[in-house]
Amino acid sequence: MKHLIRLTNYKKEDIYNIFSIADELADGRHTDILKGKSVVMFFPNSSIRTRVTFEKGIYLLGGQPILFPTETLDKKEDLKDVCGYMNNWADAVIVRHKNIRVIEKLAEYSAVPEINAMTDVNHPCEILSDMYALSKIRDDFTKDRYLFVGKNGNIGLAWKEAAEVMGFELEQCCANGYEIDGLKVHYNISEAVKGKDIICTDSLPSDVIGDFGNCRVTKEIMDTANRGAVLNPCPPFYRGEEVSDDAVASEYFVGYGFKKRLLEVQQAVIIYLLRSKK
Repeated sequence: MKHLIRLTNYKKEDIYNIFSIADELADGRHTDILKGKSVVMFFPNSSIRTRVTFEKGIYLLGGQPILFPTETLDKKEDLKDVCGYMNNWADAVIVRHKNIRVIEKLAEYSAVPEINAMTDVNHPCEILSDMYALSKIRDDFTKDRYLFVGKNGNIGLAWKEAAEVMGFELEQCCANGYEIDGLKVHYNISEAVKGKDIICTDSLPSDVIGDFGNCRVTKEIMDTANRGAVLNPCPPFYRGEEVSDDAVASEYFVGYGFKKRLLEVQQAVIIYLLRSKK
């Protein structure tokens, strides 16, 4: 049985299989595939996009989402015992938790698929959705050159996982001391963006924004990227910090439309994993 914990646990063909299911969903198929099934979700109150699309997606597939706050998993009870009971009733489990080890331990004892809805070290559903959206507007998104602008954190590390699986070229632009191991790094956005097709950003904690003065993406900067380049900030993004107002207002920005894909991609992940259980 498969889980979705790290993209690097998958092969390229697995990713394309998920995309194929997403295509089928867009064509109106699988509308009752979760009929009579329950999906248990653990989300913090701060989650918006991932939770909304998972919860709506389960509903549209005929299933029942059952929501708990993430801290429910931080009680004294052993996760082995939590799974022992949930295996009786849950058909899949979706977890957003800072510590990926919590999700890994749940998967170790779970009789149903476990889905990582974000940790401190990755965010596989977000990046799957972005790649699927890119596949709809690029001739071959694996041949594009990618730039991640931001610190060593879950979004950058998730893009690195994706690059390893799909084989595309990924570089980073950041301030000194925030590098992701294994990536070519630039310290000035003017240099970094040249020759790039896909520019991805992540928001910055308030205490490090001052270190990233040479990394802000503006429309003027985007004008120097490859022809047809796109700007894909990971939400929540903050205008005037990692991206400028004029960059978001420009033709390069694909943010809102891209995130529409979260719905069918996350539905596709659930279906793919339930099929793997058989």
